[in-house]
Amino acid sequence: MTWVVTERCGGRRYTDCVDVCPVDCFYTIDQPYQMVVIDPGTCIDCSLCETTCPVNAIYRDKEVPEPYQVWIERNEKLFKSGTLIKKKQDPLPTAVTLEEIQTREKEFGLVVHEPPPDR
Repeated sequence: MTWVVTERCGGRRYTDCVDVCPVDCFYTIDQPYQMVVIDPGTCIDCSLCETTCPVNAIYRDKEVPEPYQVWIERNEKLFKSGTLIKKKQDPLPTAVTLEEIQTREKEFGLVVHEPPPDR
């Protein structure tokens, strides 16, 4: 199993996840959004990244909400053209809160479950 960064990170690029990753599996990309993605071949399924993401953008590959399923394949493809990131950086100036993301999702009629709080 591996973890997937979804579009919720797009245009925000929170990198709290990078600081806790023991295997350096995060890559920054600029297209289609400025964000991070995960190299599924390097990810060891430790789950540390999920709980540190301030916008709940990271899901287990088997639990990615339907509206973000395309990001399973996108992480696998896009990390190859990205740049390995090993240290936390400041989020982009366009970063918004989880509540703002949830509001936008509702406005677009998206139904997105949040990761379980007990992890």
